[in-house]
Amino acid sequence: MAADHQTTVDGLPTSPRIEALDAARGLALIAMATYHLTWDFEFFGYLEPGTATSGWLKIYARAIAASFLFLAGFSLILAHYPVLKARSFAKRLAVIVAAALAITVATAIAIPESMIFFGILHAIAAGSLIGLAFLRLPPFVTLAVAVAAIALPNFYRSEIFDAPALLFIGLSQHLPRSNDYVPLLPWIGALLIGMAAARIAIAAGWRAALAKMPAGPGWLRLAGRNSLIVYLLHQPLLIAVVFMISIIAPPQKEDPMQSYLASCEKACLAEGSDATLCNRFCGCTLERLQQQSLLSPLQSGAILPDQDERILKLARECSAISQ
Repeated sequence: MAADHQTTVDGLPTSPRIEALDAARGLALIAMATYHLTWDFEFFGYLEPGTATSGWLKIYARAIAASFLFLAGFSLILAHYPVLKARSFAKRLAVIVAAALAITVATAIAIPESMIFFGILHAIAAGSLIGLAFLRLPPFVTLAVAVAAIALPNFYRSEIFDAPALLFIGLSQHLPRSNDYVPLLPWIGALLIGMAAARIAIAAGWRAALAKMPAGPGWLRLAGRNSLIVYLLHQPLLIAVVFMISIIAPPQKEDPMQSYLASCEKACLAEGSDATLCNRFCGCTLERLQQQSLLSPLQSGAILPDQDERILKLARECSAISQ
């Protein structure tokens, strides 16, 4: 197997490639594509507004993002511990940064109201740079910082971080609109956990065993080895497919107000409230959403109901009125 041959990078020897990691990236890509397909069907009107950003799909999306960052951290250690291969690191970083900027520019043109200014690629690029400081630190230190990074946004936020230049940190009081917002806090925690896990695996002598693990079919490993290309191409292809479906079998058009009232009352009743209260609450929120021109962006997914302060404020006001 090719993993038995040792090559060099920047003049330094490298260890055998762990193909199981390529397969893991391939699986993460499949999961990401299935989630984005759900988002696309919602965007074209086949699914109820908010489907892709609520319930188990919201958890699914976060798990996918965490898996990519964990694998990025794990791979960072495998590639650059104990000696940083500066040239290969800089080359890889430049490619990721260029791809991230391309996504920012493309979404700024296509969907300016929810452009991706700090998504998963931005997080991997910034996290990898920060991760260099942890390459040779003891794994328990890296784990401790990871736990702190994950916990901090739950305990501290400030309007200071609402400034556009500081939104990438993740401590803003009012979360921005974006179709893919992966700020450093808490998400760098997943990358650091991956780094710590790799250091522990190396210290335990598991690297050779990992290189011999079953890696699945070749197409899955190929996708994992070319994950950036797959990431950049998959969504335009999926959108094209769903667009063609929408031409052949257009979704049924629903009245946006009735659609909102139905989904609102369903969620309200699921929380244990009685039908009369839910009817008053949903009628009140619908009226205020229309007054503030928020109904359309809410239903399109451009704003998230549990993260936008305007939505949270009017929900609190209508809750008090409805009691």
